[in-house]
Order: sequence, then structure tokens, then C-alpha cells
Amino acid sequence: MTNQSQSVEVLTIAQALRVESETHEQLLHETFVSLDTRELIQLLIHILDKNYTFIRTYPDFKLTTEQTEQFLKFKQQLQSGTPLAYVLGEQAFWTLNLKVTADTLIPRPDTEIVIITILELLAKDKPLKAIDMGTGTGAIALSLASECPLWQVTATDFSQGALAVAQENAQTHDLTKVRFLQGSWFDALPSIETFDLIVSNPPYIDPADVHLADLTHEPITALVAQDAGLSDLKIIISQAPDYLNSEGLLALEHGYDQGQAVRDLMLQVGLVDVRTVRDYGGNERVTLGRKNAARGVE
Repeated sequence: MTNQSQSVEVLTIAQALRVESETHEQLLHETFVSLDTRELIQLLIHILDKNYTFIRTYPDFKLTTEQTEQFLKFKQQLQSGTPLAYVLGEQAFWTLNLKVTADTLIPRPDTEIVIITILELLAKDKPLKAIDMGTGTGAIALSLASECPLWQVTATDFSQGALAVAQENAQTHDLTKVRFLQGSWFDALPSIETFDLIVSNPPYIDPADVHLADLTHEPITALVAQDAGLSDLKIIISQAPDYLNSEGLLALEHGYDQGQAVRDLMLQVGLVDVRTVRDYGGNERVTLGRKNAARGVE
């Protein structure tokens, strides 16, 4: 053990959460926990391998020296602005816990709207072909593969680093039938093939968007697109009809203010049943269109 380790005074859970032991009754009430404290609780859950109830119930539980050191290291990273998911190296999405690294975006809860919408529209018990382009951690592709084991799921990404993370996540969750291909959008495919579902959460942030200042830790190439954030969406939409089966579905996540533009683009290439679904915050988030649909979206 190093001298540094010997000099660290071990913490109790209450001390780690900056809450005195005699006030631990307050800790039992979730409404008392501030945002900062919630993140600290997540650190403790990860480090101690305990659940939320344990953290709230045993404020006098002592961490080991190694656990204290790890907690202080993680806390410092949080204080420096590193997102919690990058500190822990993981993020929950849908029913999966996914590894995240600096090569990948952190999966957002609003992206679960993509999964919910697709599962409402397509049959889980039929052997459909699906492709998730720009898969990142594999959040969309792996969630669909876990829900629809009969589907043939392909996941692509331009970044080899991101693709490696997605493959590791697939192995972790025993989703070994997912096919992974490296490349930019449809160029990742070795030859022309068609799908029942094309889905993507591509870069869609305008380079001039002021919110980029808050996303300094995530890979910029997975966030930003030229042409007011629409350049990658335009590429996907313009080529999608060549890769969709008859009645095939295109589902795209986009920015809160891009719904009308994406609907117009889909209509311009001849897709029908075009509509947009709102996210948990009420913002337009996922736009859908079908190829050669004989009837409206069911």
C-alpha cells in the first residue's frame, strides 16, 4: 500500500455524502437528496456494489481505504465537469447497462422514444431486417436485438473506437447475432441490401448552437453536423429509399426544432405516412416515414 493510501482517512457513507450521521433520517427521504448528492449516491452504489436502499439506510457504513480513494478520485472528476457516465464508464439505457467511453456519446433517456415507437410499429415475432447507423454504444441496435431476438440487426459506425465499445456491449449482454460494420452511413455496407427498418440517431446539432459549450467531454463528430445540423440527416434520408424494403420504415432522431425540416425531406424522397413523435419533454424528437406504404401507419 502506498504512503498516499495510508494517509487517506476512510469515510462513512454519511461523510461521503456530506451528511452528518445524526441527520441520516433526512437521507431516507428521496426529496431531500440534491442533484449533487444523487451523483454521489451513484458513485457509492458503483463502488460499494450496493443498492440505493442500502446507501440510504446505513449512513455509518465505512468504506475501505481503497474504496475511499476511488470515491475521492471519482468525486474530483465530477467536480471538474466530467459527466457521471464517463466517470463510471457506464450508462443505463432501456433494459441494458452499457459501457461508455470517450469514443461514444452518452445514451440519453429521450432516445428510448426511438425504441418505444419502433416496437409499437413493427412485429417483434417476425424475422425482420434492421440497421442502426451511427450506433455509438450500440444503444438502439442492442435494445432492439434484446427485445426482438428474431430480427437480423446490423449496427454501423464511422468510428472504430465506438464500434469496439458497441461490440463489447453486445458480448456483455450475450447479443452475439448482431452484425457490426465500420463506415459512414450506407457506405458501411459491403453491397446494396434492403431492410425493413433503418434507424439512426445521427449528429444533428448546429455548430453554432450555444448548448455545445455544455458538451465538452463528448466526441464532437458524433454531435455536430453542418447545414444547421441537417447534413447527415439529409444524406440518410436521400439514400434511404434505395435500402428500404417495400413498406420499410425509416426512423430518425433529430433536434427539437428540426421536425418540420425532416418531415419535408422525407416527403421529398417519396416516403409516406410521415409523422413525428415527441420526447419525454414534449419536444419533437423522432420522425418516421415508410416506403411505398399502401396504407397509413398502424
